[in-house]
Amino acid sequence: MRTCEEPRPPNGQSPIALAAGQSEYGFAEKVVEGMFIVVNSITIKIHSKAFHASFELWQLQGYSVNPSWQQSDLRLTRITDPHRGEVLTFKELTWQTLRIEADATDNGDQDPVTTPLRLITNQGRIQISLKRRTKDCNVVASKLMFLLDDLLWVLTDSQLKAMMKYAESLSEAMEKSAQQRKSLAPESVQVTPPAPSAQQSWAQPCGGSPSPSSIGQYFDKHDMKESSYHLLISRLDLHICDDSHAWGAGALKHGMLGGAIQLTFRRMAFDYYPFHRAGDACKHWVRYSEAMETRGQWAEKLVNEFQSKIEKL
Repeated sequence: MRTCEEPRPPNGQSPIALAAGQSEYGFAEKVVEGMFIVVNSITIKIHSKAFHASFELWQLQGYSVNPSWQQSDLRLTRITDPHRGEVLTFKELTWQTLRIEADATDNGDQDPVTTPLRLITNQGRIQISLKRRTKDCNVVASKLMFLLDDLLWVLTDSQLKAMMKYAESLSEAMEKSAQQRKSLAPESVQVTPPAPSAQQSWAQPCGGSPSPSSIGQYFDKHDMKESSYHLLISRLDLHICDDSHAWGAGALKHGMLGGAIQLTFRRMAFDYYPFHRAGDACKHWVRYSEAMETRGQWAEKLVNEFQSKIEKL
């Protein structure tokens, strides 16, 4: 993979649907979603003008799950609401070992001598929720949760500086990509229900013929109001050590030793909502609390003031 200076255009319709000669969510999509994938090892290499990185995964498994993140009947791994014209699907990826390594390139803006950044983790998993339109299979919203157990990470000060430079080199490309996604993000209220199809089916929490109202309630319970990305680490032990060149043989001779910092985080979580508009409600957020109500009122007031100033201009 290579980072792009300018973001590429969207992919368009689902290639699975096009290959099957259909334009809506149908049998071909369901067959592919029902596959259970097992890969012994996979290597992903990323090249940028400032650095190159590699991701190595061992014992990777991918499968469909129900909204409770449990393997079950495949008919329970998707929820289709014909009135909205949308379908929810749930996936999970697990692995035994993940190795991440990043290093500066020769033609980048990094220092001539850098320390490669390395991270090795044990088992983890990614939970993926997708909401798509049934008429063209385009993704309307998504939710990605990256879950890690105990993590030990030893960092030197030079690695920490290099990591900050790597993030800085990607910030421009990420910002351009975010602007493109925001400009193309669909309005959640502008959903045109398609005509009922003979191939349409939906998952139901219990047996029998579901009524439209029960399907709508079940869909609302697991619906993604907007796209979001989440990282949850059960425990992180972070060691930051000083490997400065000043701490050499001369420093040891005079009894001078380098320093180190150990940080321990428990249940550390990061939540990112890239398409959330200022002043909109936050009750659907994963870690919503009543304290956010004050923040919501404050943001709404600022937005109203900004809009009034724009109208005057």
